[in-house]
Amino acid sequence: MNLLKPLLLTIGFFSLNNPIFAQQDTRKITWETLKDVSFDKKWNKEEAMFILVPNFGNKVSLLNNKEVEITGYMIPVDVESSYYVLSANPYSSCFFCGQAGPESVMSVKFKKLGKRLNTDDRVTVKGILNLNKDDINELNYILSNAALIQ
Repeated sequence: MNLLKPLLLTIGFFSLNNPIFAQQDTRKITWETLKDVSFDKKWNKEEAMFILVPNFGNKVSLLNNKEVEITGYMIPVDVESSYYVLSANPYSSCFFCGQAGPESVMSVKFKKLGKRLNTDDRVTVKGILNLNKDDINELNYILSNAALIQ
């Protein structure tokens, strides 16, 4: 019986680190899901202006630091450093007009991008969703370690 516990721990360790046993837990989300956020207008001393501070709802909060997959339209921001923004709406249709708000865009930081993406390319990407409430120089949604889904 004394050998059983170390044996089970060893099997468990190797099972978790083996790709055959690893579970893919990618959540497919939509822009509708990301609308579960409200904003408070707060004064920012450093910038000497009002900013919108997000209050993420339960549906969105559960996605923080989780791998997600989402489809949208690309907006190249800095192609040299592979920094793009993914939008719910095409840029050519005034992506931030009408009903669009901060919840309709996300920063996409690719781990490795093999090709250049153009404005309004409709793509599906996968990565780790990070909710940003504090860094006013970033968007509220950041998709890090991102990859294109073919």
